[in-house]
Amino acid sequence: MKEWNEKWSRVAANGGASIPPVSNKGPDMVHVYNCHPFASQQIVQVGQEPGLVCCGGGALFVVATGGCKVESYSLEREGCPLICRFATMGTVKSIRHSTMGDYLVTIEEKNSATYLRAYTNWRYQAEEKSRVGVRLLGHLLRGASVWGGVQMEIIEIPLSERPVAVACCPITGDLLVGCENTLVLFTLRTQNQQNLQSQQNLQSSWANTHQSSGQGQTSNQHLSILDFERCVILHLPKMTPKQVALCGGYVAVQAELEVLILKLETTSELKPLEESSDTNKSADYLDDQVDFLLIPRHQELLGDRAKDCDVPVSIEKTGLEDRRQYSLSYLLFRRFSPEFFQGCSVEETQLHSLQLYPMHTGNQSVSVDDPACMFCFFSLPTAGYLYSLKGGVELLSTYQYPEKVLEAVLTDHLLHVITKSALQCFTVRCAAVAARIEDPYIDTTMRACPPSSLDVCALRMQLFIGLRSVCVYGRHVILLSTADTETPEEPERSTQRRGLGRKWTISSAKEPSSVGHGWNVYVVDTVSPLTLYQEMDEYSQRYVETNPQAQSHRHLLSEAHLLLRASLIQTSKQQRDSRGETVASLQGDTDGPADEIASAETDGGELDGAFRQNCALLGDSFSRGSQKDCHLALPYYRMSGLSVTEIMSRNRPHPSSPHSFGPGFLFYLKHFLLEETDHILSQEAADEVIHIFSQSEPSMLVSVCASPAMSRVSADRTLQILQHLEDTAGVSVPMTITMATMMLRLDDLPQYTQLMERHAEMMLVYGFIEEPRLLLHGGGGGQNAHVRPTALSRQLANSQPGLLVAAMVALHENNKVQLEQVDHIFKELSCANSLQVDFWEAMLMASSQEAIIQELLFRLSSVYIDRLTNSETQSSLTLTTPRRRSLKSADDLINSCSHYGALYPWLTVLSHAHTTSPQHQEALHKLQSLLCGPSLSVGSVAPLLERLSEETVWGFSLHLLCTTRRGQYGQSIEKLLDRCPQAIIAFANHQLQDKHMALWWQKLLPELCKRTRASPDNSILLAALKETLVVVAMEMSPAEFLELIPDDGAASYFLPHLLTCSQRHLLAN
Repeated sequence: MKEWNEKWSRVAANGGASIPPVSNKGPDMVHVYNCHPFASQQIVQVGQEPGLVCCGGGALFVVATGGCKVESYSLEREGCPLICRFATMGTVKSIRHSTMGDYLVTIEEKNSATYLRAYTNWRYQAEEKSRVGVRLLGHLLRGASVWGGVQMEIIEIPLSERPVAVACCPITGDLLVGCENTLVLFTLRTQNQQNLQSQQNLQSSWANTHQSSGQGQTSNQHLSILDFERCVILHLPKMTPKQVALCGGYVAVQAELEVLILKLETTSELKPLEESSDTNKSADYLDDQVDFLLIPRHQELLGDRAKDCDVPVSIEKTGLEDRRQYSLSYLLFRRFSPEFFQGCSVEETQLHSLQLYPMHTGNQSVSVDDPACMFCFFSLPTAGYLYSLKGGVELLSTYQYPEKVLEAVLTDHLLHVITKSALQCFTVRCAAVAARIEDPYIDTTMRACPPSSLDVCALRMQLFIGLRSVCVYGRHVILLSTADTETPEEPERSTQRRGLGRKWTISSAKEPSSVGHGWNVYVVDTVSPLTLYQEMDEYSQRYVETNPQAQSHRHLLSEAHLLLRASLIQTSKQQRDSRGETVASLQGDTDGPADEIASAETDGGELDGAFRQNCALLGDSFSRGSQKDCHLALPYYRMSGLSVTEIMSRNRPHPSSPHSFGPGFLFYLKHFLLEETDHILSQEAADEVIHIFSQSEPSMLVSVCASPAMSRVSADRTLQILQHLEDTAGVSVPMTITMATMMLRLDDLPQYTQLMERHAEMMLVYGFIEEPRLLLHGGGGGQNAHVRPTALSRQLANSQPGLLVAAMVALHENNKVQLEQVDHIFKELSCANSLQVDFWEAMLMASSQEAIIQELLFRLSSVYIDRLTNSETQSSLTLTTPRRRSLKSADDLINSCSHYGALYPWLTVLSHAHTTSPQHQEALHKLQSLLCGPSLSVGSVAPLLERLSEETVWGFSLHLLCTTRRGQYGQSIEKLLDRCPQAIIAFANHQLQDKHMALWWQKLLPELCKRTRASPDNSILLAALKETLVVVAMEMSPAEFLELIPDDGAASYFLPHLLTCSQRHLLAN
């Protein structure tokens, strides 16, 4: 011990360091820091020498050595006053307290027999003369225990085997008992007053009991009576339990050198239980091994591999009314080989301190049966092991002890261990696991948390004499010390190793030393997490003064971070539970819950402030750290709540190296400038940013200048830096555009024009693709994100609209901007009906996405129709006639875009005599071209065309196009003969071909004959009839031609065409 103290004293005096593991079993390191986690200590005034201690429910339970009496002391009141004392029915060998149900369970011995008993309502023994009820499991008492409910009950729990270990579930209050080769699970049952009364009334007269129990009913009508029901027995024929643990369905059993963790699950499905194949061998197993001593090898099986261990487990269901089905899954099996550990003989090497520890996150209630996190801890005398069980079994930490440890207790914040002469605290990684479950944004650019694999550290120890046991309640660490410093050992260990015998051996209590140096029960209060954090923060400043980049400095900050995270999770949980209690007690007259909420909120505010401070310190550490971890500066700075100006002031370089900026700081600054934010830097801060990047990463200057946060940067100073960079690194298109932007800010249009004319228009488009924020700001959050044009976009809209349109098309095709965002840009530029339409036409040429093409076709059709309908009135509710010519004419679009088709020849004849304005004619030709093209769906634009009247020639032409596109040629022929017969032959020559050729003689010829007969002097109809007869004569046989000649037709008129038809037919044959 002296050597250990001297060694750790030297370490603490040097400011903390890493000491290598005391065993070569793993790479874990233990950091030692000179921080004191203990605030005060007091001695509990115990009347008799204590033999056992345990705690829970705000109370400390002390069992007198060799006696049959339990004393309870309040841990929540100053001086730990006595609450009550009561006698037990036998000598207590083990005692546990259950938070759920507030009961005690003991393993007792009397007359060489071992008993398992539960003590309920023990708080009513403040007066020692109070009545005590004794009953068997499942047999509820009558009388005062039911009607008054103000007496302690002792529940006798019969077992077929001797109990050796017991554990209570902190979530459900269930009870797990470990026997020699079995585990027996009892579920906690509660019955309220009214149910009990109804049951008892069936067996007794209501008239005889009504008067005597009426008062008790009024005062205790909400009292619940506790009982247990045996539901499951787990058979472990190849394992002898020494310790057991139970928590939320997780079952842990520990032998001398083995640990097995199972998950017991229940379902409502009725299916037969699977019996283990090794169950039948259990009776012969120990007899077979009685003559051999097997030395097992080290073994660790995690997750699904754990079922491959050689420890079979079978389930025996015992609940009479329990219709649930049970299934087991293996989670962890760990076996250690007995060997000489440092300071421990082979006989002394055995596991202890088995513990299952649940942890609820801030958005979970303590009453939830399935906690967010579940941890398991167990320890050898020289090493402790902490595992995480949910979301995959994982070894979180290995604790290497420099001296033999007797017991250890795991809490949210610390691991408390005792040796013969010291209480020591180690940090834990539970908060790192819980934080990642609670917050899915951890380990992203938004938030961060130290990893759960972080090396553990030891804090300053507290010396004692003759420590024997330790238990923890909240911030109270209870220690039992005696003058006899020898560790109580089990007498049967030498004769019963690894299951060499089945005889029950009863260990008697060790008598105190005859010298008798005394004994004590200490209550050591740990400091609040906030106080410990402040000490860690102060302690870390020593590293900043000597070596800010020391790993120990960052490690200590990470420890402090996890400490605060655990406290924040616990505080948020307390606040939620306190609010629940307040709602439940709204009809009461107590202010307790409200006071607890106010206190919790105050503590939470202080913890939040400390947490932000710690995040800022971690951000500082990573900002100046190596390139490997520099990216962590970003999430920690974000969590700190500091502004970018404050972060810049924290990262100014030292005078010794004025041009040196940490990679983490530059990573943070680049991310801030690249993300779309509404925060605009002041001119001073923006100029400082330009200076930082000109010294550290000049290649980033263009992106930095394009950031919306840099809109107030000094244009003169930036131009000088950019000019210097161009002189040294050469000319680049993005840099030229950036310099032109700065000239624009200075209102120097000649220099701006000169810079923009340096490169061809297509090269400028490539420059905008490389840095889109030269044209627009925003848009980082998808198509719904708000975008706005830059000053350069506004200038281009006036001076170089074609370049702006081409750049926007390129940005869209390179996934830099969405279609709706570009629309918003042009609306912001007040050119929604000019450049926006030009952009749509250009997009139609460039895009290959069918959905976008159809959307653009519909939009353009709508615009063209609006322009046609509004060209005469010069007004519109939505769009107005463009003030300038479009970038692309109808002929340009027909020649360059496949979606615009060449105008049908008959359209030219149809609209030849119609004269309109150039804008109207352009819109008409573009719409006609779209209708003549292969892509526009007539059905999509038909509702829009209903707005157009057929009275005008251009309106008639559009409706006729739609009718023709639908394949209604007969109707088109009739309309055309009615409105414009001079175009009928051109229409027929273009449309009535191939499979529609028959319409020449089936529809067109009869219509012309009919109309000519009605108007014999109509030269247009006569000419059309003559052209039609020419075509029919070329396509039909003479006999068929004769059939087509009308009965009242003039032979002289049809005879030349019949002769031509006959001659063609003769030549063909």
